[in-house]
Amino acid sequence: MYIVIEGQDGTGKSTQAELLKNHFESQGKTVVMLEEPDGDLPQAHDLHDMILTRGYDLEPITNVLLFTAARVELWKKIAEPALKEGGIVISARNYWSTLAYQGYGEGVSRSKIIRLTKEMLPEKYVHPDYGFILIVSDEVRLARQKNRGKATETFEKKPNTFQQKVNAAYPHIAKEFGLTLIDASATIEEIFAKLQAIIEHD
Repeated sequence: MYIVIEGQDGTGKSTQAELLKNHFESQGKTVVMLEEPDGDLPQAHDLHDMILTRGYDLEPITNVLLFTAARVELWKKIAEPALKEGGIVISARNYWSTLAYQGYGEGVSRSKIIRLTKEMLPEKYVHPDYGFILIVSDEVRLARQKNRGKATETFEKKPNTFQQKVNAAYPHIAKEFGLTLIDASATIEEIFAKLQAIIEHD
């Protein structure tokens, strides 16, 4: 089973992914958790740094290509082997982030992003078993970013107009791909209960 939890910075993706991981492991299941585009894989980590922490002024399409390269490495080296052995893969982010940030935010053709992803990655990656998007209002997002302190990554440092474009993109992405939108202004426990109910209902 491949599960993706998506959303903008500060929506609690990693927290929910970790809770799901613990939940499944308590049932005796093997779980791998990824955080794209890093995922604790050295080559993916280097690509992550190139895009997000080194301060390079990269072209938007270059960001798309680098993110996709990192995804290929994570999928082939970590996710795919785990799934073949019957494990569960839980990912905080997937290519929907690139649609939001590079597509809606930076203006790269969304059809080009989707086409590239489909060419480079298998159907299982493109269409996870479960896909969730955590959303919050711009007001809540700004308050959380303020509480977290100074932004450290490239896209977190972009002006609020860019962040608003990204935030507004996620409901469109959810509708296009049939994903479940969850209000991330709820408590951690309430959000997890919704995720768990949807997965276990099936």
